[in-house]
Amino acid sequence: MSPSATSPPRGGRSAPAIAKAIPAAISLTLLLAAWELYARYGGVTHGMLPAPSRVLLQAWENRAALADNTLPTIRATLAGFACSLIAAFVLSALVDFLTPLRRALFPLLIVSQTLPLVAIAPLIVLWFGFGLMPKILLVALVTFFPMMVALVEGYAATSKEIAQMLAAMGAGRRRIFWLARLPSALPYFFAGLRISITYAVVGAIFAEYAGAAKGLGIYMLNAKNNFRPDLVLAAVAVSAALTLALFGLAVLIQRLAMPWENAGSESRGGKPSGESSQ
Repeated sequence: MSPSATSPPRGGRSAPAIAKAIPAAISLTLLLAAWELYARYGGVTHGMLPAPSRVLLQAWENRAALADNTLPTIRATLAGFACSLIAAFVLSALVDFLTPLRRALFPLLIVSQTLPLVAIAPLIVLWFGFGLMPKILLVALVTFFPMMVALVEGYAATSKEIAQMLAAMGAGRRRIFWLARLPSALPYFFAGLRISITYAVVGAIFAEYAGAAKGLGIYMLNAKNNFRPDLVLAAVAVSAALTLALFGLAVLIQRLAMPWENAGSESRGGKPSGESSQ
């Protein structure tokens, strides 16, 4: 059998990804086209509903100001999410090792997720000032809970047979955690990571709304006060692009951290080996 008969064609891995993106691209294009037509010919003014072309034009003309205000938002988002990630891992590990601690902490953590950002953000700014700290705290507050719950559920999904085998080989509780419980929690963790990352930029912008010198939140607030919905939408588009970039980065990290999952999905998607040999 020639190698060309069994080897997958080049670009075969990227082709399905492109095919999956086509429906989303079509729906987005149709939405923007409908928006553009309605804004131009629907009898609304630019001050009420600017067309996407106008938003894009104003974003380009004000790119320096947008970039100047985007950097503080990125800094607050990344710092807050890093703290959130560390807190989620530490608390989930403590809860996994100490079952009574789970019953003591989980009600408080659930209550923390019921606090409205609109009410809590000004208080945190009042307590911690207008620097980076309140933004980090707010981003961590809105992002750590999904990751922590996902990790705890992932620890619980560990195969009992693997844990028993490691225990029979003399492994202690910590070694079982690192060799069995943590790897089994990785798929759950990355699912929670993808959920949390979509809230990170929103949390930073809420903190900037409550009080900051620079940031996309302040830029949106100033544009709204100046009756510039085109600039508000330009900042919204930048925040959406940041969120999508962070989400894509999370997916990339998952593929790098769990290469066996990609190999398994590709083998399931391809033809069986016996079928190709006939």
